[in-house]
Parts: sequence; structure tokens; C-alpha cells
Amino acid sequence: MASLSIRDVYKTYPNGVPVLKGVDIEIEDGQFLILVGGSGCGKSTLLNMIAGLETVTKGEIQIGGKVVNDLSPKDRDIAMVFQSYALYPSMTVRQNISFGLNIRKVPKQEQAQIVDRVSQMLQIDHLLDRKPGQLSGGQRQRVAMGRALARDPVMFLFDEPLSNLDAKLRIEMRSEIKLLHQRLGTTIVYVTHDQIEAMTLGDRIAVMKDGIVQQFGAPQDIYDSPSNLFVAGFIGAPPMNFIEGKLVEQGAGVGIEVDTGVERGVLKLPFEANRVKPSIGQKVILGLRPERLTDARGAHDANSSDLQPLKVRVDVIEPTGPDTLVFSQINGKRTVSRVHPASNPQAQQDMTLLADVSKAVLFDPSTEARIA
Repeated sequence: MASLSIRDVYKTYPNGVPVLKGVDIEIEDGQFLILVGGSGCGKSTLLNMIAGLETVTKGEIQIGGKVVNDLSPKDRDIAMVFQSYALYPSMTVRQNISFGLNIRKVPKQEQAQIVDRVSQMLQIDHLLDRKPGQLSGGQRQRVAMGRALARDPVMFLFDEPLSNLDAKLRIEMRSEIKLLHQRLGTTIVYVTHDQIEAMTLGDRIAVMKDGIVQQFGAPQDIYDSPSNLFVAGFIGAPPMNFIEGKLVEQGAGVGIEVDTGVERGVLKLPFEANRVKPSIGQKVILGLRPERLTDARGAHDANSSDLQPLKVRVDVIEPTGPDTLVFSQINGKRTVSRVHPASNPQAQQDMTLLADVSKAVLFDPSTEARIA
């Protein structure tokens, strides 16, 4: 196992295009780090720099306390699993897994033991004599993981390993990777654009945009306390509702003016006026997760003091099985609510929702930064 330290790292290509702009990330031995963001945010470039496949323009990368900026990939004791699997089509599964062991001249008997151990761990021991063309996508991904595991490295790097799989297989392989990490306790750095993978797999998440880490922390902290509008909208499915309105005083507290098209009023917020004083009387953006805008059944675990009724006109409903998504308008903005299916909402009818403001967040519309 090894810790990972990325300190003030920049990457600029020879044509002058900046890709990474002062990235700082620290994880401990055995932690699972997720690098998440949209296309072009720099996450894969950062992974390649950790692997030694890209050079560092400025800054420092340490693995296990050792600076690796100038080390070649083979000297970093890492193993990488690619999106494309990168298997040799003419070799059997056994040969693919043991390929790196052969290169390092590991004795044949030890190779056989390692291949047996790894294939049993990944439940592919019955596939050892097949070739990649005879395997499903999930099986090929397991073989690619097996080849990395056979190396017994101090760190695993995964570059969007599940993006070529169908939805059902992605869920299965997510569980496999999580179980693998729990079994081995090895440090993992995992790149994805899928925020559900990020939330379910990682001990720590770095949310990236335009070469900058927008927020770094534990999954639940990022979900509950996003640092800006981008993070709030990127993490969560369905994403957080953003309701723009005027912030007004309510005694010693504050509220936001709301208009649902059915009723107008003020939604009281759990912030003291002194905390958000500069924003009082100004337009703000209220962030509210869909599960915090729900019905009585959905809000059963909330404190009654945090719940406020809000009557809306239902535009569209989307039943998902365990719950139903209700789309309506608040302050002219389409919002989504997560309600219990037994509430049986109907399109084009009025419905009373309960706003649980205990996890509400406020953003500044001009800077997009969180203010409360």
C-alpha cells in the first residue's frame, strides 16, 4: 500500500494550453480516491501523470512518500486498468494475466499460483483457457483487473473501466471493485465521469472542472455541503434543485420568496440573519435536493420544525418503482421532487409538498460560490 500526495500540480502542453491548474490532493494508504468530472476536465491527464505516462509541468507527485516526477512507469510499482481492457487477443486469459509476470521473469510455479489465486478471487478460473474474443465485456474487464492484481502493486489506477459496459453489468462490476478494495486494502485511484460510481465507490472524491479541483472530500460531505453550483449540480441523481429568489428577513432568521403558480409565500430557511447579512434583500439561489422536497411519507424521518408545506402544480410524473419523481415549477424554474409512489400524484393537478430545509444550501448567483 502507499499514500498519494499531489502538490500544486500543473500541466501545460507545448502549444501553451493549460490542462491542470494547481491540483492539491492527499490520500492515505489504502484509500479509494475518485477523480470525477466531465469530458476535458483533466481527470485522465492527472491519472496518466500519476502513472508516469504524462510529465509534470510544475508541482510534485509523491507515492508512498517518494517523489516520482522523474521515475518511469515501471519504477512506480503501480498497475493500471484501462477503459479498453487492452488485452492481447491471441493470448488466453491465463497468458494475459501472467504476461507481466513473464516479463519480470517470475518462476513458472509462482506464476501458476498467482494466476490461480487471482482468477479465483475474480471468479474467472473457469475461463483461463479462453481467449478475449470468447468473453463478455464484464468477463474481459475481470481479466484486465486480474492482470493488474497479479502485479501486486502498491497502487491501482483505473481509467473509466466500466464505461463500455451496459447498465446492469456496470452495477455488478461496481460491487466487484468495491469488494476487491475491501479485501485487498490497496490504494486505488479511479477516474470516472459517472457521479453514481463516484458516490458508491470512493472514500474520497475530487470533483474536477477545467483543470481545477472544485471540491475534495468524503462523498457524503460533498453531497450535503457542495462548495459551489457546479459541484451541487454534478453530484446527485436527479441533481439538486436550484431555486432563484429574493432573500428576506424573518425575525432573527431569513427566508426566500417563492411563487409556485398556485401560491406565493416565504420559505423559511435555517440560517441566522447575521450569517447571510450581505445577501439579505438580494437574489440568491436556494439548493434543495429532490428527496428534501417530498411528501409526508418521504419526510417521515425529518424534524417537523424543518418541514414547510408548499403547494405546487404537477407538470410531469416519472414513476421509478421505489419512488416517483414529480416535476413542477417554483419561481419559474422546473424542480424535481422525490415522493412515495403511494401518494399517487397526477399531472396537471395541485399537490402539497413538504420542503425539508435542514439540508438547504444557498449560493451567490454571480460567483456561484456557496454562501450558507
